[in-house]
Amino acid sequence: MPLFKYLGMCVAVLSCSMCLTLTRHAKADTDYAEQKAAAEKSFKEDVAPFIKRYCLDCHQNRRPTEAGVNFSPALPKPQDAAFHEQWKKAIARVRAHDMPPDYADRLPKDEDREAFLKGVAQIKYLSPQDPGIFIIRRLTKVEYGNTLRDLFGVTSDVAADLPDEVSGAGYLNSLSPLQIEQYLAISEKVLDEVFPNGSLPPTERQLALFGRKLSKSSELSKTDVQQIAHSLAKKAFRRPPTSEEVETLTQVFELGRENNLSHPEALRLMVKAVLVSPQFLFITPASDGEPREKIVPLDDYQLASRLSYLLWASMPDDKLMKLADQVKLRDPEVLKSQVKRLLNDPRSRALFDGFGAQWLGIDRLKNQVFDPEVFPEMTSEMKWAMYDEARLFFESIVHENQSVIRFIDADYTYLNPTLASVYGLNDQVSGPEMQRVQLENPRRGGILGMPGVLAVTSFPNRTSPVKRGVWVLEQVLGDHVPAAPPDVPALESQDQKSVANLNLRERTELHRADPVCANCHRLLDPIGFGLENYDAIGRWRDQDEHGEAIDAAGELPDGRKFSNPTELKAMIASRVDELSRNLVEKLLAYGLCRSLEGYDEIVVDELMQEIADDEYRTQTLITAVVTSYPFTHRRVEEDRSKK
Repeated sequence: MPLFKYLGMCVAVLSCSMCLTLTRHAKADTDYAEQKAAAEKSFKEDVAPFIKRYCLDCHQNRRPTEAGVNFSPALPKPQDAAFHEQWKKAIARVRAHDMPPDYADRLPKDEDREAFLKGVAQIKYLSPQDPGIFIIRRLTKVEYGNTLRDLFGVTSDVAADLPDEVSGAGYLNSLSPLQIEQYLAISEKVLDEVFPNGSLPPTERQLALFGRKLSKSSELSKTDVQQIAHSLAKKAFRRPPTSEEVETLTQVFELGRENNLSHPEALRLMVKAVLVSPQFLFITPASDGEPREKIVPLDDYQLASRLSYLLWASMPDDKLMKLADQVKLRDPEVLKSQVKRLLNDPRSRALFDGFGAQWLGIDRLKNQVFDPEVFPEMTSEMKWAMYDEARLFFESIVHENQSVIRFIDADYTYLNPTLASVYGLNDQVSGPEMQRVQLENPRRGGILGMPGVLAVTSFPNRTSPVKRGVWVLEQVLGDHVPAAPPDVPALESQDQKSVANLNLRERTELHRADPVCANCHRLLDPIGFGLENYDAIGRWRDQDEHGEAIDAAGELPDGRKFSNPTELKAMIASRVDELSRNLVEKLLAYGLCRSLEGYDEIVVDELMQEIADDEYRTQTLITAVVTSYPFTHRRVEEDRSKK
């Protein structure tokens, strides 16, 4: 049988043994029972009547639903995860007074709206205690490259030829024939480095991969090969392999020997089988056989992987694997100590590259297009400097265990000469490297005045108060901003003659004169215009591009007024609980690889008390997420084939 064909069969065998079942844990809680009873009462008395009176005429089964919202199936089972996003949209629309629309026959009183909003916020207590399913997913491009680096000692850019993941598409769990070809090609590159000139790997690499030193002249018995296969598979699969997996890999080696391959060449074939196996390419839960419980704790090896891929975007190291071997990692104190250790390792840069950059939106900067005639400064070098500023700033807050509020009101940043020109601080920065710079001007400091953030929330040729307002509300404070109606025209489509003498603020105010737009813009515009002193690439200005004086004054929906970005920043900084909760929710969702829903929100409530008690410190926040119930447990998915 041809070796390549046999290798494909072995991969298929390994695929079949890949575990696809998932976990959970339940606890009785008197407070939870009381909250559930209160939520049931509130839904029955406040939410359901509101929906039936003001919403159901347009959002029901019997007619085409508007905006894709249908309350008919949601009313009998509001806690169902399928309706989680729908309830969030309802909160946003009712709070903004978008729904019911002003032209409706019946409009609720303010107290009815408040009762509805309070009742919907309590729906989470109707959810069962459930950590959710474990998301089985393929390694991302970055994780794949980092894992090859840590396993074989190659550079992580060995995976550079893989296509980038599509932002917003979520985690993928499929493999196309083209992707298999790409993985095979990359595995050949790795193997050419690991087995130079067809010989055995260097001794230290042999010990790391195979658990022993090998001699060119030694003959390996089947027991020897099985032990080598076990050592290799345990590292690559991030858990002890099954006996079937070891036997399959042993057969790969033996087939190579039968086809006159030397034992280094046969070992190379075995390693290749590992590199293209689903157990290596996918992150999966451990197999539980036939568990009696529907919710179980993560096994120590899977917890090690979940932790290392969260903080390092790579495989667990020897220390994590040793703790997993000893079944100690699930001990909360041990887990907390490992979070601290991993954060202090240089590989924790991955927390920014994976999570922080996505949170700030700075990951979009490299592909952001700017009008070269208006902003010739926005070179590739400038974009990288902006990205590195955000990264170093994020890492400093985490490594120094500062409060999350420092993301808003910090008085320092990181600059090189390129980026210093945006700040007007060329005289304070010398040398080509990024360096920490103390900021004296309160206009600067924190993410609200950070050039990279301001750039990704702008258009190619001008600022966008609306985009900046949405960014602050959603990414900083965690509010849900209703999407603009599909038929609302952009500012650029306004009659240019009629707005020729109007500045951006006046044109936006004219735009929001439409009742359909007014309520959302009432929330967005004050914040967006409060940042108008920063141009589209983050430079400070007192006048806009037309020479008009910038008016950065505004009033927030709660009645607080500000006259400049510094005062706005102070107001945002005062909302530390909302900022912290938003970070908890986003980090937990990132770690679980899924959206939060139902019982997750109750867990976040509990975590917030712990975080607040330690002054909202970032490492406390990260540790709280890692030791949380959804992060350390999983629901075992039902095998529907047995029904």
